[in-house]
Amino acid sequence: MQTYEYKVIPAPSKGRKAPGLKKPEDRFSRTLEELMNEMAVEGWEYQRADVLPSEERQGLTSSHTVYRSVLVFRRGVIGEEIKENALENPTGDPEIKGEKSDSYDEELTSDNPKSEGDDTTKSGD
Repeated sequence: MQTYEYKVIPAPSKGRKAPGLKKPEDRFSRTLEELMNEMAVEGWEYQRADVLPSEERQGLTSSHTVYRSVLVFRRGVIGEEIKENALENPTGDPEIKGEKSDSYDEELTSDNPKSEGDDTTKSGD
Protein backbone atom coordinates (compact mmCIF):
# COMPACT_ATOMS: atom_id res chain seq x y z
CA MET A 1 0.00 0.00 0.00
CA GLN A 2 1.34 3.43 -0.95
CA THR A 3 1.74 5.93 1.89
CA TYR A 4 1.58 9.68 1.32
CA GLU A 5 2.57 12.84 3.10
CA TYR A 6 0.54 15.98 2.55
CA LYS A 7 1.36 19.65 2.40
CA VAL A 8 -1.25 22.39 2.69
CA ILE A 9 -0.30 25.93 1.73
CA PRO A 10 -2.28 29.16 1.49
CA ALA A 11 -3.55 29.88 -2.00
CA PRO A 12 -2.28 33.14 -3.46
CA SER A 13 -4.68 36.02 -2.87
CA LYS A 14 -3.53 38.17 -5.77
CA GLY A 15 -1.34 37.89 -8.82
CA ARG A 16 2.20 39.26 -9.09
CA LYS A 17 3.05 41.72 -11.79
CA ALA A 18 4.68 40.21 -14.85
CA PRO A 19 5.69 41.63 -18.22
CA GLY A 20 2.96 41.30 -20.82
CA LEU A 21 0.20 40.45 -18.34
CA LYS A 22 -2.25 43.33 -18.07
CA LYS A 23 -5.42 41.74 -16.69
CA PRO A 24 -5.68 40.77 -13.00
CA GLU A 25 -6.95 37.28 -13.90
CA ASP A 26 -3.90 36.72 -16.15
CA ARG A 27 -1.53 37.76 -13.34
CA PHE A 28 -3.35 35.56 -10.84
CA SER A 29 -3.28 32.55 -13.19
CA ARG A 30 0.44 33.02 -13.82
CA THR A 31 1.15 33.29 -10.07
CA LEU A 32 -0.80 30.11 -9.37
CA GLU A 33 0.94 28.31 -12.26
CA GLU A 34 4.39 29.28 -10.95
CA LEU A 35 3.52 28.14 -7.42
CA MET A 36 2.21 24.78 -8.63
CA ASN A 37 5.28 24.23 -10.83
CA GLU A 38 7.60 25.03 -7.91
CA MET A 39 5.82 22.43 -5.78
CA ALA A 40 6.00 19.87 -8.61
CA VAL A 41 9.77 20.32 -8.88
CA GLU A 42 9.97 19.35 -5.18
CA GLY A 43 7.95 16.19 -5.91
CA TRP A 44 4.55 17.41 -4.69
CA GLU A 45 1.47 16.44 -6.70
CA TYR A 46 -1.46 18.88 -6.70
CA GLN A 47 -4.62 17.38 -5.23
CA ARG A 48 -7.20 20.12 -4.79
CA ALA A 49 -8.04 23.62 -3.60
CA ASP A 50 -10.28 24.02 -0.56
CA VAL A 51 -11.93 26.86 1.30
CA LEU A 52 -11.90 26.09 5.02
CA PRO A 53 -13.21 27.97 8.06
CA SER A 54 -10.75 29.39 10.56
CA GLU A 55 -11.93 30.83 13.86
CA GLU A 56 -9.97 33.93 14.82
CA ARG A 57 -10.06 36.27 17.78
CA GLN A 58 -11.69 39.63 17.35
CA GLY A 59 -10.97 41.97 20.21
CA LEU A 60 -10.59 40.65 23.74
CA THR A 61 -13.65 38.48 24.16
CA SER A 62 -15.13 37.61 20.80
CA SER A 63 -14.13 35.63 17.75
CA HIS A 64 -15.30 35.37 14.18
CA THR A 65 -14.96 32.88 11.35
CA VAL A 66 -12.72 33.67 8.40
CA TYR A 67 -12.65 31.44 5.33
CA ARG A 68 -9.19 30.60 4.00
CA SER A 69 -8.33 29.24 0.56
CA VAL A 70 -5.66 26.54 0.64
CA LEU A 71 -3.95 24.28 -1.89
CA VAL A 72 -3.42 20.63 -1.01
CA PHE A 73 -0.44 18.67 -2.37
CA ARG A 74 0.80 15.14 -1.72
CA ARG A 75 3.80 12.96 -2.49
CA GLY A 76 4.59 9.33 -1.94
CA VAL A 77 6.67 8.29 1.04
CA ILE A 78 9.18 5.45 0.83
CA GLY A 79 8.66 2.76 3.48
CA GLU A 80 12.10 3.28 5.04
CA GLU A 81 11.34 6.98 5.60
CA ILE A 82 8.22 6.01 7.53
CA LYS A 83 10.24 3.68 9.80
CA GLU A 84 12.92 6.33 10.39
CA ASN A 85 10.27 8.92 11.23
CA ALA A 86 8.64 6.58 13.73
CA LEU A 87 11.99 6.12 15.49
CA GLU A 88 12.91 9.81 15.47
CA ASN A 89 9.43 11.11 16.25
CA PRO A 90 7.48 8.80 18.56
CA THR A 91 4.79 11.46 19.11
CA GLY A 92 3.33 10.68 15.69
CA ASP A 93 3.84 14.08 14.01
CA PRO A 94 2.70 13.39 10.41
CA GLU A 95 5.51 15.40 8.81
CA ILE A 96 8.36 13.27 7.44
CA LYS A 97 11.64 14.97 8.32
CA GLY A 98 15.25 14.36 7.37
CA GLU A 99 17.05 12.95 4.41
CA LYS A 100 17.92 9.32 3.87
CA SER A 101 21.36 8.51 5.20
CA ASP A 102 24.33 7.28 3.20
CA SER A 103 23.95 3.89 4.87
CA TYR A 104 20.44 3.65 3.40
CA ASP A 105 21.83 2.98 -0.09
CA GLU A 106 24.32 0.49 1.36
CA GLU A 107 21.50 -1.37 3.11
CA LEU A 108 19.64 -1.71 -0.18
CA THR A 109 22.67 -3.10 -2.02
CA SER A 110 23.97 -5.26 0.82
CA ASP A 111 23.07 -8.95 0.88
CA ASN A 112 23.90 -9.20 4.58
CA PRO A 113 21.16 -8.51 7.12
CA LYS A 114 21.87 -6.01 9.89
CA SER A 115 23.66 -7.37 12.90
CA GLU A 116 22.41 -6.62 16.40
CA GLY A 117 25.09 -3.95 16.87
CA ASP A 118 23.78 -1.93 13.88
CA ASP A 119 20.53 -0.99 15.63
CA THR A 120 20.06 2.78 15.28
CA THR A 121 17.03 3.19 17.55
CA LYS A 122 17.25 5.91 20.15
CA SER A 123 16.75 5.14 23.79
CA GLY A 124 14.09 7.09 25.69
CA ASP A 125 14.75 10.83 25.57
